[in-house]
Amino acid sequence: MNVANSDTKQAIFDMDKENNFPDWYTEICRVAELADVRYGVKGFTPFLPWSYMSMDLMFNILEEVLRRKDHLPMLFPTVIPESNLTREADHVEGFTPQVFWIEEIGSGEKLEERLALRPTSETAIYPLYSLWVRSWRDLPLKRYQRCSVFRSEVKSTRPFLRGREFLWIESHNVYSTHEEAIAQVMEDLETSKEVCTDNFGLPVMVFRRTQWDKFPGGLNTYAADTLMPDGKVIQLPSTHDLGDNFAKAFNITYLNKDNETVPAWQTCYGPAISRIYGAMISVHGDNKGLRLPFKVSPYQVVIVPIFKGKNIETVLEYCKGIEKVLKKAGIRVHLDDTDTTPGWKYNYWEMKGVPIRVEAGPRDIKKNSAVLFRRDTLKRETIDLKDLKKRVAALGKEIDQNLLKMAEAKFEGLIVDTERLGEVDDALDHGKIARVPFCSIEMDAYSCAEEIEKNTRGEIRGTRIDIDEKPEGVCVVCGKVAKEVVYIARSY
Repeated sequence: MNVANSDTKQAIFDMDKENNFPDWYTEICRVAELADVRYGVKGFTPFLPWSYMSMDLMFNILEEVLRRKDHLPMLFPTVIPESNLTREADHVEGFTPQVFWIEEIGSGEKLEERLALRPTSETAIYPLYSLWVRSWRDLPLKRYQRCSVFRSEVKSTRPFLRGREFLWIESHNVYSTHEEAIAQVMEDLETSKEVCTDNFGLPVMVFRRTQWDKFPGGLNTYAADTLMPDGKVIQLPSTHDLGDNFAKAFNITYLNKDNETVPAWQTCYGPAISRIYGAMISVHGDNKGLRLPFKVSPYQVVIVPIFKGKNIETVLEYCKGIEKVLKKAGIRVHLDDTDTTPGWKYNYWEMKGVPIRVEAGPRDIKKNSAVLFRRDTLKRETIDLKDLKKRVAALGKEIDQNLLKMAEAKFEGLIVDTERLGEVDDALDHGKIARVPFCSIEMDAYSCAEEIEKNTRGEIRGTRIDIDEKPEGVCVVCGKVAKEVVYIARSY
């Protein structure tokens, strides 16, 4: 990657993330060359190499976890016939306002049937599941695909966080019992924590969503939320208990051990990698730019030669030796031998978020050593070259652990117990999450949720399923005896 020959490259980045997060986010997407918003179609954004290389690594991590848990890959077409989309009434009602339709081809020839760009793939996949699943011996069926989906987002769009096309993995699973389907939902939530928290450094809270905020056509939705720097929350992966609703609509039945034909039970799971990436850079970044986890940084190490006088070739050969050692050890490494000053390179790669920088010059050659700089703490250390591989590997683990630790610290004191709408509004104004007693998360309480949104601009995220809580008191809106403890936050 040539960093010296473009006037779009910027070395110094200095933005106040904590007090001006929207501008920080817009600017880092531009100067770190993550996305280019000049494409000209609202909500459709080209992802550039620096972001896409990370997202590719993120996809690989998630796919490895899914395959370890017996999911197999597949890929379905991008278009869905309208007749398929309308077969599950609640589903189509929930998604129709967001669907992009293809109605004609060529010079205006009308299609016999409209085609939808997939907003999600249940109605594309399940007609074939009805052919693939015949007997109890075919179950469980666990499949996933890596693809783009398209939704006509009505809110303001922002690269990665909210767009009209986003990158994700969706898994679609079929079981013989509802208990097995529920177990899959719980496994999906474990996968979310393993991937988002253990690998990407994002702490999450896990919720059962309300009935008015569930996946259209499903029984229940469960989702992992994380906290953004501006005090809003953002949904990361969500997983859905579909019950037998889609099985009945798409005739996914099987012959059980008693020789009876019965409907199957289903789940689906949708981690949006592009959105998770947007959350990851937001949570870990600082006023100097990105701070990428070692596991998903395109370059885990960048080498900066320190040239002085006539020693250019000697220093460069020394640095090439370091590069060779690290590459052989499986480290993603880049030697920056461009014709710019070391200081410019330091600032540039710090802005890009590379976890470790290796600096080497004439003094280091004499001592057979190198200087390691870690992006998360901005600290340097000198090591003997024979310890380089071992120290870089250890430092990578330390950096990822530290980024998670710093992210978790922001959750401390985040949740505020409230009993009145004014207290809820005040908590949200201060970037907090309000925990409140509430009458119900069933549809009969929707009017109370509307009252909360109207008065606080906050949304009920649901009830926590990762901790045990018992409601006390009365609903913050209607005054009925509380049946649930819910969390209210402003969100993306």
